[in-house]
Amino acid sequence: MATPASVQQWTADANEALSLSLVRAPEDKASLWAREVYEGFHPTFTYPIFGEEEKLYGYKDLSIDLKFASGSLVQYLNVRYAEKLPSSSTVDDIEGMLSKSIPPDYYTDEQKFLERVEDDALNFKPFGQKIHSYTRTATTLTKGKNVAIPQVLSPEDQETVDFEVYHCTWHTPGFREFHRRMQLFVLLYIEGGSYINETEDTWEFAVLYEKRRRRSSPDVTTYHFVGYSTLYPFYCFPERVRLRISQFLILPPYQQDGHGSALYTAIYQHVLASPSIAELTVEDPAEAFEDLRDRNDLKMLIANDKFMREGFGPEAMSNNGGKVAHGRTKRGKSRTMRAGAGKMGPPAERAWLEKWRTELKIAGRQFNRLVEMLVLKHMDPTDERALRAYRLQVKERLYRFNYEILMQLDKQDRQQKLEETFQGVVADYKRILGHVL
Repeated sequence: MATPASVQQWTADANEALSLSLVRAPEDKASLWAREVYEGFHPTFTYPIFGEEEKLYGYKDLSIDLKFASGSLVQYLNVRYAEKLPSSSTVDDIEGMLSKSIPPDYYTDEQKFLERVEDDALNFKPFGQKIHSYTRTATTLTKGKNVAIPQVLSPEDQETVDFEVYHCTWHTPGFREFHRRMQLFVLLYIEGGSYINETEDTWEFAVLYEKRRRRSSPDVTTYHFVGYSTLYPFYCFPERVRLRISQFLILPPYQQDGHGSALYTAIYQHVLASPSIAELTVEDPAEAFEDLRDRNDLKMLIANDKFMREGFGPEAMSNNGGKVAHGRTKRGKSRTMRAGAGKMGPPAERAWLEKWRTELKIAGRQFNRLVEMLVLKHMDPTDERALRAYRLQVKERLYRFNYEILMQLDKQDRQQKLEETFQGVVADYKRILGHVL
């Protein structure tokens, strides 16, 4: 009978054992800077593949290499270990378990895989229609949640890196097969993520790629996968659709560089430009994505001069990349807006809000939250009438949103819970505003 010590000796953490790599051709690797590392990163989750405990039994010094051609995502799988227990029902069949989640045409011969990588580097091109692009300078890439994305750089600069977003559907030639290689990342990086149903014909996709010139041959450009989002349209009366972001991910080597914001912006701009889409919604967003969405939506509203002027009066204007400029008092303190200076109030004019919400194609709850954040930022803290109107406005929304839960409480507890929720919401608004303004 196996002792706990012997079981532990033959047990490996699946998240640590599984190593992922986005492999580039040698000439493309030579074009990278030292900080750019796209090989040897690990998954956040493996329970959809290896079970709830994310443990693998029967091996010593286990290493699972799953490599992807950085553009086409063609895969190579190699399972290595120092020792293995005799095959039995308790020893995990690692390749058998993993192969159920990836297409069957993966490579097990590394040399043949590397030859395919070199071939794909020159021949792979993104699928679908380009809907957005932006540029970066490779020498100044920095990590950080609020990285500014320069939109125009000199195309003659060999160190300029382009990024492009493509819109696809199941009808896009070649995309279905590409998606089958790409979708594994949903299991590995989205908690509770699962594969979408290919028989549902209406799925749409936004896929982000890096487009890189080779230093050795600047006229040669290659494409490398960065991340993607799945989008699902729902009927919206009378003859349009609501487009819902279902899955959204940026691979770890590209995270903290503003690419998530760029992909979200591309999707939003696509929605604005599509007459058939009424609004953009999000399915059960994770906290990190909700923050990303809030930051980008706020920046978009602040940069809209007409919206800000109507909302807060003529003194509210976009300035210096999205910061709101206020007048100054003689003491140099920022001048805030008193109630009634614009349509935002408080209280906000509902008909005006709905007109803008419809025009900007933002879902109702999200738009209300954004308005509440902006009002909080601009409100005069000494204006008691405005403070009371703001509190009532926010609490009314919270009451309606949490109605079923609140009605289970008696009146006193209900009022206390509503006040606690209000204070928590305001604190969170201040946190988000601190990242934007």
